[in-house]
Amino acid sequence: MPADRFDRATPPVAPTSPGLVVDERGDGTFAVAAPRARGVDLCVREGTAEHRRRLRHYDGGLHWDHVTGMTPGTRYGLRVEGPWDPAGGMLANPRKLLLDPWARGISHSSPLLSAFFPFEVDSMLDRLGEQPVRSEVDSGGTAAWSVVVEDTFDWQDDLRPMVDWDATVLYELHVKGFTKLHPALPPEQRGTYAGLGHPAVTGYLRELGVTSIELLPIHAAMDEPHLTRLGLTNYWGYSTMSYFAPEPSLATAAAQQAGAQAVLDEVKTMVRRLHAAGFEVILDVVYNHTAEGGAEGPSLSLRGLDNLEYYWTDHGIPQDVTGTGGTLDPRSVHTMDLVLASLRYWVQEVHVDGFRFDLATTLGRDDRGFRADHPLLRAIVTDPVLRGVKLIAEPWDVGTGGWQTGNFPVPFAEWNDAFRDDVRSFWLSDRAVRRRSGESGIGGVRDLATRLAGSSDMFTRQDPPGLPPGRSLRAPWASVNYVTAHDGFTLHDLTAYESKHNEANGEDNRDGTSDNRSFHHGHEGELPLEDPRRAEIEGARRRTARSILATLLLASGTPMLTAGDERGRTQRGNNNAYCQDNEISWVDWRRRRPAEQLRETVVRLLQLRGEHPQLRSPQFLRPADPEALDAGQVAWFDRSGAPMTHEAWMDPAQHVLVMLRPAVSGREGAEHLLVILSGAEEETAVHLPAARWPQGPARVLLDTALESPQELPTGPVADRRVTVAPGSVQVLGLAV
Repeated sequence: MPADRFDRATPPVAPTSPGLVVDERGDGTFAVAAPRARGVDLCVREGTAEHRRRLRHYDGGLHWDHVTGMTPGTRYGLRVEGPWDPAGGMLANPRKLLLDPWARGISHSSPLLSAFFPFEVDSMLDRLGEQPVRSEVDSGGTAAWSVVVEDTFDWQDDLRPMVDWDATVLYELHVKGFTKLHPALPPEQRGTYAGLGHPAVTGYLRELGVTSIELLPIHAAMDEPHLTRLGLTNYWGYSTMSYFAPEPSLATAAAQQAGAQAVLDEVKTMVRRLHAAGFEVILDVVYNHTAEGGAEGPSLSLRGLDNLEYYWTDHGIPQDVTGTGGTLDPRSVHTMDLVLASLRYWVQEVHVDGFRFDLATTLGRDDRGFRADHPLLRAIVTDPVLRGVKLIAEPWDVGTGGWQTGNFPVPFAEWNDAFRDDVRSFWLSDRAVRRRSGESGIGGVRDLATRLAGSSDMFTRQDPPGLPPGRSLRAPWASVNYVTAHDGFTLHDLTAYESKHNEANGEDNRDGTSDNRSFHHGHEGELPLEDPRRAEIEGARRRTARSILATLLLASGTPMLTAGDERGRTQRGNNNAYCQDNEISWVDWRRRRPAEQLRETVVRLLQLRGEHPQLRSPQFLRPADPEALDAGQVAWFDRSGAPMTHEAWMDPAQHVLVMLRPAVSGREGAEHLLVILSGAEEETAVHLPAARWPQGPARVLLDTALESPQELPTGPVADRRVTVAPGSVQVLGLAV
């Protein structure tokens, strides 16, 4: 490396944190945290030549030095001299070119190659020999290099939407999968960041009515060894290689060819355009493990720098609470620093509006298990930058005591798996059991009512004693209600498959959960065209899907839709499509009447949610008082119109539930809502609540027995009585 990369006339000033900090001339400091390394070389690539220079200073675990000429576009990497003791968890190997963990750009997407492993491996990437032998293969010629980028960008007075939590509707999508087959996009933008910001896409999302786009991981990633052996890729991206740099393969070909700066600018342009269309942008982030995996994984960055510092080990043995073979160590100050700096960067420089934390329980672990007051969690919720964005936890991991739904600190929201399971049971698995067994006493409605009311049983457990009556530290919005997500069956497949069909994943159908709580309505999978039952079964499946969507979007809490569910997207029974970068995972945009009708139902449901504030109550609901109804109340009735009794709540044969959500008093055009949910197998007559409850004229606002809301009848409900089809939901508006 030329001497002037380091030499300066002025004495160096020690940096206070890792990373490259330079001025417009590329002059400044570079530092990296590697406490156990004997030495760290900064390697700069110029053409095909690599210039190395040892970082001369060491303070507080940081290796650092002054640098000059590190201008945008400069490619650089790191090499580490240090202990080689695999049994003790130390894997320093200077033959491996490592990414700077704080780099904002990477040179290119790369497949996983044998040269990236610190020890010798065979052609199938399996370690050679019983004891690891240090690899002498140099990875510099094939590795992804860190790239210097600049943060200047024309944000054009970007205005972040800042959607209130009680108005938020999340929409989870994959950048590539959502846009790859979109016919209105220019071919070069399909499957890219640019495509997601295109007016054809933002217009569709705006018409749908969602508010916040939750992106599956877009951090730079690399495939796991077992997928490489199978010739598959980690399509979802939960295999992070860099917590700052965006994934290049999701950018247009032109941006990838232009380099890291163009890729980053395309990401920022996507965010700017989504904001301009009125959407928040939420990133799914994976701070619990990396693409380096467990003990048999490659050295791409953190492992080669200081395995014992960044990863949780016990006497050199990786500890795994993530199911990936390894776990980032949230007890480490350098790991905490990396996580917090990454989060701030994406908020401040890329303008994202929040994060969904994958396997978030891991981030709150110490030697005793999960702690809601873990230093890392406390740092996130009190950080002056992060406290202003949305924070969403996936509140579990696979370690002991890993299920922590409801236990994360304010202001985290949390994925509510109890909502998912109870709604699936009511509409799907309980009905399947009843149909096969002929029994009537399966399930009941008690758990369903709890989920509809906001899951206070889950989200008030942290409340300290002495709070005023009816007050809680949490709110219903803390419950992220969902029935499907990227992981598991799609909504269509929940109604069409009772067994997983993951053969394409190459693991003999062993992967993926077997607890699907699904109901195929009489036939496993898609029906042949000639099957005489086809119209009946497919109609029943669509009705159930509409009823599930109605339950999700009318419940208290924050609803999350999975991209394509509103169009009946199928993964052909695959409930673990993380490695399927093909039509199994991509959204099908063909204009089919059933798909358009299902989308119309979602649009109508979101209109109802927006028009009726009582569906977005900021407090957990109170029992309704018929003498003084207000929007913070709820009342429950049976099919006869009588209030639910203790016996009715405990009756497993009760399959019809009526929920009254009073109107906001004094609001012009306000109306009470009556939501009728019938999991019964027969048509059911339901009487509106009797005296002492709203007695004004009633009209049907939604009926999931109909293929489209456009088929709704007009005029008032006669005789204060409606007929509810099997497996359907009706929503009635009652005049105040």
